[in-house]
Amino acid sequence: MRAADEALIVIDVQNDFCPGGALAVADGDAIVEGINRLWEEFPAVVLTQDWHPAGHSSFASSHGAEPFSTTRMPYGEQTLWPDHCVQGTPGAAFHPRLRTDADLILRKGFRREVDSYSAFFENDRRTPTGLAGYLRERGLGRLTLVGLATDYCVSFSALDAARLGFAVTVQERLTRPIDLDGSLAAARAAWAEAGVRVA
Repeated sequence: MRAADEALIVIDVQNDFCPGGALAVADGDAIVEGINRLWEEFPAVVLTQDWHPAGHSSFASSHGAEPFSTTRMPYGEQTLWPDHCVQGTPGAAFHPRLRTDADLILRKGFRREVDSYSAFFENDRRTPTGLAGYLRERGLGRLTLVGLATDYCVSFSALDAARLGFAVTVQERLTRPIDLDGSLAAARAAWAEAGVRVA
């Protein structure tokens, strides 16, 4: 068992991010059993769940645009994604083999006008999700992150956690990347600069 101040943060291991899903990450389901085994080591586990309303502003279909193109939002540049993780749909559900008996399930991306890669902030970088407060109230200062996708939601969460003063490790073997236009290399460089440990 890990120390009492350690938490495992499992990012977005949902059907739409796994093979056959609307925004599938290659081998996304290959990490599930490893996460379930790692789960046993931690005194606290948090699951995050992408949870978009239909017609979300990050969907390419909402702009009549091609998936993976970009647009300008009030908060900056936004990649436009295929419709995914729509609230209440099978695609938004956790992978069926993933353990779900977590201490907390945090839903993000539910505000129609702003996307949310990070488990800590919306993409406007100002609107908090409440996760930091929850972790601090519980005395959880050391975080290990796993899940999907390495270079987007895992990376943004890790960088925000480090910025907020948490000690952060990314267990990279239990993540899988999208690697869109060099995004994985950029994520790794940002982790090194921010002091995020890679296990």
